Amino acid sequence: MKSLLLTLAAFMLTTAAAFPADTSPKSVIHVINVRWKADATDAQIKKVLEVVATLPSQNAGITRVWTNPIKKQLPEGYNTVIVMEFVSQDALKHYVDSSAQKKFYEVYMPIREESRTSDIAN
Repeated sequence: MKSLLLTLAAFMLTTAAAFPADTSPKSVIHVINVRWKADATDAQIKKVLEVVATLPSQNAGITRVWTNPIKKQLPEGYNTVIVMEFVSQDALKHYVDSSAQKKFYEVYMPIREESRTSDIAN
């Protein structure tokens, strides 16, 4: 009996090592690089970032938001990076024209000169 249990345990360990768990996230990272209009004020930009920070509570498809870059290499005139994590590609698709996006766009679009986005997934 002891021999059988040891053999079974060895088999389970070997099998687990042969089929490692898929650790690739299924989420989508949405990166927005922003160039503000010349007349955008610090208070307006701050308001945009405050609204962005509330997006996970406004839309179940958004899990995290980052607005404080540690290092950035942006094109000339771009000075803000906004990153959103969506649970899936479908969640990103459903965010388009959602009430959460509309609330964000109310404060964002009037002062945004231009933006460049990238969506990254595995």
